[in-house]
Amino acid sequence: MTDSKVKEPLYHIVKRDDISAKKAWRIRITAILAALVVCAVVTMVCTGDNPISIFATIFKGAFGTQRKTWITLQYASILLIISLALTPAFKMQFWNIGGEGQVLMGGLASAACMITLDGKLPGAVVIILMIITSVLAGAIWGVIPALFKAKWNTNETLSTLMMNYIATQLVAYFTIVWEVPKGSGKIGIINQNSNTGWLPALGNKYLLSIIVAVLITVGMYIYLKYTKHGYEIAVVGESQNTARYVGISVEKVIIRTMLLSGAICGLAGLLLVGGINHTITTTISDGQGFTGVMVSWLAKFNPIGMIFTSLLIVFMDRGASEISTAFELNQSFADILTGIILFFIIGCEFFIRYRIRSAKKSKKGVA
Repeated sequence: MTDSKVKEPLYHIVKRDDISAKKAWRIRITAILAALVVCAVVTMVCTGDNPISIFATIFKGAFGTQRKTWITLQYASILLIISLALTPAFKMQFWNIGGEGQVLMGGLASAACMITLDGKLPGAVVIILMIITSVLAGAIWGVIPALFKAKWNTNETLSTLMMNYIATQLVAYFTIVWEVPKGSGKIGIINQNSNTGWLPALGNKYLLSIIVAVLITVGMYIYLKYTKHGYEIAVVGESQNTARYVGISVEKVIIRTMLLSGAICGLAGLLLVGGINHTITTTISDGQGFTGVMVSWLAKFNPIGMIFTSLLIVFMDRGASEISTAFELNQSFADILTGIILFFIIGCEFFIRYRIRSAKKSKKGVA
């Protein structure tokens, strides 16, 4: 009878006990640089241009002109607001994948006020009603899955995801109801002549969303770090049994947190409809409800860290789009580059959580 030897793997994946913030960011920066190099190589193969011009094009896409800089900051602000909205839920391990739908419902509520109240109420009153209804619509859309989770322990990932599809179809339905002109299948610019419901421009048309993002960032940081509610969210996220043991109502925390999360997403919908696009479509949030999940996760649920992660992702995305335009490639090429960038950014988290050791070193350590 022969003994069959089991081959030892050449490398072992070992979970890191702890890693300093400095080293973690060094890994992230390395991943970003690697992503840029790969994007440059792919573009160089497709276009025959040199890498230096490709990197210059990426920067130009985000910050090439004053207008592009403002647009980049505006996009980053909306993404930051949505990411901040999702963060309290994620911190208590309630996986809210419904940010997209909550933003759409906030935007739909704003559009409804703009369309139905034009000429019937003063513009300031319409804006006040838009704020109230958009926040309320987002909160309701967020709390429905929370109620099911709190009452019957349903899977919140599936329920919040399904709510996105319902919200999308509601927006599609009302797009047909309000379409201008009839048969066009789109609403167009709402109240273009009267400007009823258009949020005021503070200095320029980009600044309002940036100011709102700064205020929400500061507020969320204080809320999570220094308030009783923030403490309860952290305890529930660590262990629901521990939370119940110390007298925290887990069900109440879930419902309250999702009301807040949905309300802030609804506010983002208000900014998109009333302050930026002045219309409503099924794609108005442009997938930022899902991108916000990544922003929040990469920043480790730290509101201050989300400023940098949201700006980084928008910078990369706009740079990829500029490459597609500058080198006369179709939009699919920009999506390919964006996918490469996101792959490296997400993948680097593996090396932050784990390290790879050779089998020889592992044996020496044991010996």
